[in-house]
Amino acid sequence: MYFALLDIIDAVNNFMLRGGPVLWLIAWLLLIKWSLIFERIWYLNTAHKANVKSTLAAWGARTDTKSWSAHQIRTMMISKISLDVRNTLPIIEVLVTICPLLGLIGTVTGMIEVFFVMAVSGGGDAKSMAGGVSKATIPTMAGMVGAISGIFASNYLRAKVDRDMDLLEDRMPLSN
Repeated sequence: MYFALLDIIDAVNNFMLRGGPVLWLIAWLLLIKWSLIFERIWYLNTAHKANVKSTLAAWGARTDTKSWSAHQIRTMMISKISLDVRNTLPIIEVLVTICPLLGLIGTVTGMIEVFFVMAVSGGGDAKSMAGGVSKATIPTMAGMVGAISGIFASNYLRAKVDRDMDLLEDRMPLSN
């Protein structure tokens, strides 16, 4: 078990070294992005349900649900829940957008290494250029994988939040 773990760590380290320093930046970005995604999923399944339950209980306990002030209170209650549940969604979407851009930076830095090797060796040493090509393609792939997976997760969260907010509005009738 211990040696298998060491082999996995060694393989990941070799992969990260082949991808260059930009790959570490992408890895940290992905760690932050997925931490925020899992936090939102956890929030939706725990605290959000409790907040919705207490808001529905407070609305149900009201005797006046017809007046203008009652409508404003309802809007305020829904807005508060909406702000809480949508808290980190824009940050997640920005991180998803940044992923391919960092991959592009990795491509550029890897190609700079290829051009440097070509300038030094006269352009004929394919083995020397392979390291630069690797540093160009691995970050691109990592950025795209991070963006695509993040798009799916972000769309899932956005749809779940929108559905939950629609259900909350439906469960808070405007009149007795």
